[in-house]
Amino acid sequence: MEYTVQKLGQLAGISTRTLRYYDQIGMLKPARINSSGYRIYGLAEVDKLQQIMFYRELGLPLEQIKELVNSPAFDDAKALREHREQLLEKRKQLDVLIANVEKTMAQKEGRMTMTDREKFEGFKQSLIDENEQKYGKEIREKYGDEVVERSNEKLRGMTPEQYEAMKRLEEEVMTMLAQAFQQGDPAGELAQKAAELHRQWLSFSWNAYSKEAHAGIVQMYVVDERFKAYYDKHQAGMAEFLRDAVWIYTSNKS
Repeated sequence: MEYTVQKLGQLAGISTRTLRYYDQIGMLKPARINSSGYRIYGLAEVDKLQQIMFYRELGLPLEQIKELVNSPAFDDAKALREHREQLLEKRKQLDVLIANVEKTMAQKEGRMTMTDREKFEGFKQSLIDENEQKYGKEIREKYGDEVVERSNEKLRGMTPEQYEAMKRLEEEVMTMLAQAFQQGDPAGELAQKAAELHRQWLSFSWNAYSKEAHAGIVQMYVVDERFKAYYDKHQAGMAEFLRDAVWIYTSNKS
């Protein structure tokens, strides 16, 4: 079956503007243009759009999705299996949070008691699961399973106060980094304060800090599109700026 851009948009639940943009950037080209000048999409394009939407749901940036689906080595069957595993992992994260909400409701209604630690267990486990899903493979390859497992155990063992402090510090890092980025000097006072705050934030989950590991992980922020997207979501170029600031910070740190 064939679809015009309007019909395909209705089928997929996305706007015709989005489909035209996908054509413009070369991510999803129509099968042909008919004599009236309309874009026409066939089965191959429908399947490709489904893959694009799967990747969008998983939070991948468009440039990475474009590279994946247009690669000559792209294996749609393998991609579907990977999507399934990632969605199952996401469902597991949601199940943990739902269970945490249900316990909290039961406590509010007087049907059970809940310790302060239990109130935050779901959030901590969800954070661990999300990190594993997004970055686990790369982190484990770089630092090894033992290091990652120790880091996860440290997160699980956090007190509610430590967990909240970690989340607050994460926000402080981003705020300070954005201010430093506006100044444009990775060696400047604000940028170096951001690098120090970043070190403190890492120390919540790292068992031991090292300059080499700190310098290595910020390089990963730049070369891995998922990390890069997290830091660049506020302003493009912030991932590189943080890397440069941390490299200066670690080179000066005794």
